[in-house]
Amino acid sequence: MPQEETKRALIVVRTYPVPVPSGVESSCTAAITDMGDWLRLFPVPWRLLPSDQRFRKYQWIEAKVIKATDDSRRESFKLRPDGIRVLSEPLPNTNNWRAKKEIVLPMRAPSLCSLIRERSLNHHPTLGLFRPASITRLRIAPLTPDWSEGELGMLRQSHLFVEPPREQLEKIPYRFIYQFNCDESDCRGHNLMCTDWEMSQSYRQWRSDYGDTWEEKFRQRYEIEMMHKYDTHFYVGTVASHPNNWIIIGLFYPPREAERAQAELQFND
Repeated sequence: MPQEETKRALIVVRTYPVPVPSGVESSCTAAITDMGDWLRLFPVPWRLLPSDQRFRKYQWIEAKVIKATDDSRRESFKLRPDGIRVLSEPLPNTNNWRAKKEIVLPMRAPSLCSLIRERSLNHHPTLGLFRPASITRLRIAPLTPDWSEGELGMLRQSHLFVEPPREQLEKIPYRFIYQFNCDESDCRGHNLMCTDWEMSQSYRQWRSDYGDTWEEKFRQRYEIEMMHKYDTHFYVGTVASHPNNWIIIGLFYPPREAERAQAELQFND
């Protein structure tokens, strides 16, 4: 039986929640520990947590965890929901995202192709970060707009000691898929779905603000600006039920101009 551990980690990824059989809803969360290791926390019933435990991205937390026994992925740990302690405010974006880069960029792999090769040899990693050489486009594929009866059943489960969210989780009726290439001569290109919380929340907000014209604003931010304005990186992870399939679970996007200025400064030094 795995022993409970205490881990200190910086939250870098939170995905949009999905209905789960073992609870009401859950969000997959990825972090980088203070030892420089990847950490996957699942399930995380974020909307059901007390307000003082609802950590945000780029906050340091301390968490009570147990190594997952039903998930073979090395980085996966089960979080004790009442064992979360938020330790800091979110890291700032000042000085060209310096505080974030100091933690995040040492974790960067050369490419998705390299992560796939490494996994085929060692059965890990199952989390990673890389910078795509080029982003071709963002596909927005429609889905059925409503939860299935089974999913609704999960969302309506009652739990003795947990008060359910006031609002039922909204289904995002689209799948967001990035098409991109790695910086490798034999890369044939990739198509990866993105489940980032921020991206889904942007859809909800801009659909409310702009109605039927939401897609123009959405593409400006997540396609055009990710291609041309930002130094876009993808956080990726494998899927538990399909361990060789990767998805984008988060975006890391410091301004491209700042990245270039920093590189020139280092060169001149």
